Amino acid sequence: MSTNLPLPLMGEMAIFVRVVETGSFSEASRQLGCSPSAVSRSITKLEKALAIRLLKRTTRKLRLSDAGVEVFQRCQEMVSAARSVMEISGQFTEEAQGLVRISVPKAVGRFVLHPHMPEFLRRYPKVDVELVLEDRQVDLIDDNVDLAIRITDRPPVGLVGRQLLTIDHMLCASPQYLAEHGNPAHPHDLHKHSCIYLGEMPSDARWKFKKGVKAVTVGVRGRYAANHTGVRLDAVLQHIGIGSLPYFTARYALEQGLIVQVLPDWRFQASSYQGGAWLLHSPTRYMPPKLRVLIDYLVQCMEKEPTLSKAGAGVSSQLATEYEFPERDRLR
Repeated sequence: MSTNLPLPLMGEMAIFVRVVETGSFSEASRQLGCSPSAVSRSITKLEKALAIRLLKRTTRKLRLSDAGVEVFQRCQEMVSAARSVMEISGQFTEEAQGLVRISVPKAVGRFVLHPHMPEFLRRYPKVDVELVLEDRQVDLIDDNVDLAIRITDRPPVGLVGRQLLTIDHMLCASPQYLAEHGNPAHPHDLHKHSCIYLGEMPSDARWKFKKGVKAVTVGVRGRYAANHTGVRLDAVLQHIGIGSLPYFTARYALEQGLIVQVLPDWRFQASSYQGGAWLLHSPTRYMPPKLRVLIDYLVQCMEKEPTLSKAGAGVSSQLATEYEFPERDRLR
């Protein structure tokens, strides 16, 4: 085999990596913006040039041959090196510019990040931001995302992150609702009330409380459930019942006296959507200025808003430090 082939075949090698990573010719073609037949031709060309079989294809799935495993590892290294080259070019572009895609849970995006975006766009007129509001966990590479905010107590392995804030939950109701139905003094009193809960799984209607060494679980019911904190907040404002809300969603209405906290002496433990809100990105030695300025800006904004967490702790200097999560921190 000629040793002069690698440069002309680099495109085919990159396509081969995408096919293996996606496990599908059709999905690889969708991501690459070409037809499945074009992808198939590229793989055939690579196999012919290397004189080896790379993939074993059936009607249902693809599987690497023994030689394909070795070739894939080398090609993956090539693609990784190419990404590093692009990162270097961004590092030496002094001015922050370009598009930043950031994935963020819907409520955090709406109530925490979005209010700060207009000022960021004014400060950095050459940086564009695409805010992707979704509650699923994205893969930064596969989903073509630069930054992701994930709510967890165990950030995933292989990423670098900063904790922006802690997600605290509480129960709230309008003064009018409590005047008509009474103010519960103990979690068990919630049996008598209409409760507004998440509703995604049965455990969402089992509210847990702690007070010192005491732990109480109460099965609640109500006529309205919604899996969006903004909707639950509006339902509380409309006097429908007692709602479970993240503190960052409820705080403005609390400050204005439109709603009040229920059972403030008890710590409400939400069944989901709790923990630290971590700003995550892939590890790199060459941070593009567009990412650096956005990360620094968001950290500064959170430091200036300590009331985003019920405890008022905000983001300490320790939390503002970047952490790279080792293998032992892998999510199970």
